[in-house]
Amino acid sequence: MQKRSATVFISALVILVFSVQLGLAEQDEYDESQSHPLRIIAYFLHPVGRLLEWTFTRPLHAVASSSPELEYLSGHRPHITTEERLRLETAASQGWVVEKVTIKEVPVEKIVEKEVIREVPKVVEVEKVVFSDVAFRFDSARLTELGQGKVYLAAQKLQAKSDILIVIEGHADYIGSEAYNMALAKRRAEAVKRELVRLGIDPGRMSVESYGQSRPLLDQKANWARAVNRRVEFRVAGQ
Repeated sequence: MQKRSATVFISALVILVFSVQLGLAEQDEYDESQSHPLRIIAYFLHPVGRLLEWTFTRPLHAVASSSPELEYLSGHRPHITTEERLRLETAASQGWVVEKVTIKEVPVEKIVEKEVIREVPKVVEVEKVVFSDVAFRFDSARLTELGQGKVYLAAQKLQAKSDILIVIEGHADYIGSEAYNMALAKRRAEAVKRELVRLGIDPGRMSVESYGQSRPLLDQKANWARAVNRRVEFRVAGQ
């Protein structure tokens, strides 16, 4: 009697388990191996295995696959879903190759435009006043009236630029000895300096230099070229 009761209980429990499986069939698409004919036959021949699966292994499987963390700790590998299987089968039929691609972010160096300020040397224009043969006749250091007028113009410029120092350069032509022309050029420069002092220019702002015949403007030997070389020039000191 007891043996018969146990058999009835086990049969009822097996029927209940199969009923539960049918109710969960749509939710268990990831594990289609349960529907294999050989496994179903085995479950009928050994209902205890079916009972053990649905009372112990299934709940344990559900807990192990409930979160990515538990799957990692338990070593669980999720079954392939029907949707994913169809996608792989379609790719294989079309000759596609499914590969896992890892995208790595590469830092891009930011280009910063830097403004460079370059200092450009200041160009100072030096203005010269030239005294030609009109200012000085041959073998003479005496200013003519035209020469006095040009010295007057030079004095006005020096008064407007009161912060500069000047060098008065005396020059001569090639007629005569080198020593004589050196002295003559110096007398011409000193005559210009005296006239500037008379016009109110501080003598401390002026110095005198003589170059004689060593720096001609023209190398020709004609009278007009010699007249051009008899001159006095102004140069800003330090330039």
